[in-house]
Amino acid sequence: MQPYRSRRSDRAEPEPTIHLKTRTVDPGLARFSHYLDQFFRIPGTDIRFGIEPLIGFLLPGAGDALTAVMSAYIVIASMRYGLPKIVIGRMVFNVAADYLLGSLPLIGDIFDFAFKANQKNLDLLNRHASGQHRVSSGDWAWLVALLTILGALITGGVILVITVLSKFRLF
Repeated sequence: MQPYRSRRSDRAEPEPTIHLKTRTVDPGLARFSHYLDQFFRIPGTDIRFGIEPLIGFLLPGAGDALTAVMSAYIVIASMRYGLPKIVIGRMVFNVAADYLLGSLPLIGDIFDFAFKANQKNLDLLNRHASGQHRVSSGDWAWLVALLTILGALITGGVILVITVLSKFRLF
């Protein structure tokens, strides 16, 4: 019979980093994604979640908008790795889906625990970053257009929440 060892020592977690074939992605970006999506682990399980669903739960509407802006940082920072426009579009879609579906009362909070947009975006960055594609002004224009649409969605959602709260005289 083997002596008892804590599960915690068996599951030592390495620092979240990404290594690419031709380029190393900023470890701070991986750490930021880790904090947002996987910082906590439910004891006895492999279920992980980050601060993003907690912020969304504690600050309905506004918390989801705040975390969407935080998630957009990963997309903006990813531009320096020469990602194709379609990948940037997919990353913005992940952030938008996380914001829109996460904003729904109760169901959105459950969705936030399951859908890890930042980890998905980091996986896309890991898969497609080569540094071989030079970022052009057209790429930046594409990103600005997509982020403007995302910003309009966030602004519309915040206005909607404020309007609903003011109708019930809660704001």
